[in-house]
Amino acid sequence: MNGENMSIKALCITSHSDRPEAETLVGLQKKGVEIDIIAHPGGFNNLIYEDSGVPLTTHTIKSRFDLAAIKLIRNKLAAGNYDILHVFNNKALSNALIAAIGFPVKIVAYRGIVGNVSFFDPASWMTWLNPRINKIICVAEAIRQHFLQMHFLGVKMNPQRFVTIHKGHKLSWYQNPCNNLTKFNIPDDAFVVGCIANIRPRKGIHVLIEAASYIPEDSNIHFLLIGNMDSNSLKKQIERSPFSKHFHLTGFRKNAPAIIGGCDLSVLPALKREGLPKVVIESMAYGVPAIVTDSGGSPELIEPGKSGLVVPPGDAKAIADAIMSLYTDREKCRQMGAEAKKRINTEFNNRMTIEKTFELYQELDGKQ
Repeated sequence: MNGENMSIKALCITSHSDRPEAETLVGLQKKGVEIDIIAHPGGFNNLIYEDSGVPLTTHTIKSRFDLAAIKLIRNKLAAGNYDILHVFNNKALSNALIAAIGFPVKIVAYRGIVGNVSFFDPASWMTWLNPRINKIICVAEAIRQHFLQMHFLGVKMNPQRFVTIHKGHKLSWYQNPCNNLTKFNIPDDAFVVGCIANIRPRKGIHVLIEAASYIPEDSNIHFLLIGNMDSNSLKKQIERSPFSKHFHLTGFRKNAPAIIGGCDLSVLPALKREGLPKVVIESMAYGVPAIVTDSGGSPELIEPGKSGLVVPPGDAKAIADAIMSLYTDREKCRQMGAEAKKRINTEFNNRMTIEKTFELYQELDGKQ
């Protein structure tokens, strides 16, 4: 600790910060925390740090054991007298834990997905199971609960190590939806169901395509798939669908949130391990209601029947029924969209993320 009248100093190690993460760190600086950042030189939001005057060192962490990264972090810790070492990804965490040996700094780790941690995996002991970590920030309560349910030979995880802090957004980031989707060969009068994802099996895109087979063929519903979905098996599945001409693939798009903002409805058909899906938050922030599966933290975003709909994972028929319920009741769809936007503004806003993270820093530094 730097003393009662001195600010908290935090060294934060990330890679490609998304905007909520970058804005949170800048917000902490505005609250008086002395923030110093190590990030990938190609970080998408490095300009946010630079424009805000946050000290930034760029470095590519190449592996879980990167001598150059360890040396850089140790040099920073030795020179900076930091109170907090806040780490945002696996590679950074394993290197930071080694680099912090011999320093009294408190270590905070960020966890963004459910699962993929095991008592039988040596890599997990180099990261999430390492007793040197003081706090693990879970982006969703589902992640915290997963950790608490883990046990080995009767030994359970210490609940005091885990805290849920949702990664908040600002509505001001989502002001210009792409209202003209005809460039994707979608009819102007179509009811558009958007989905931002990639072709990883756990994202469940194949389930969404299957869901189309349960929708009446005379429905004017079109599916807009946004993201890297260049898969032969996926394309063949679409070709076999009775709705094949109603599927439109955009490929990777930098303006994916604005595109989903131009849709009538969004769907995330994930099968497992979701954290707090940013694509759903982006949709809701634009006033577009979402259908999500009961997977990981997705349901935490939704008030079922009010600001969105929740269906079982892998249930194509349930997805189709949910889509049809809003297709046939456009007023209900619009009302849900308005409630979704309100929910992001009140329950998942960036101000709350900054405040809760600041309180955690104070707790660890003994200033609360």
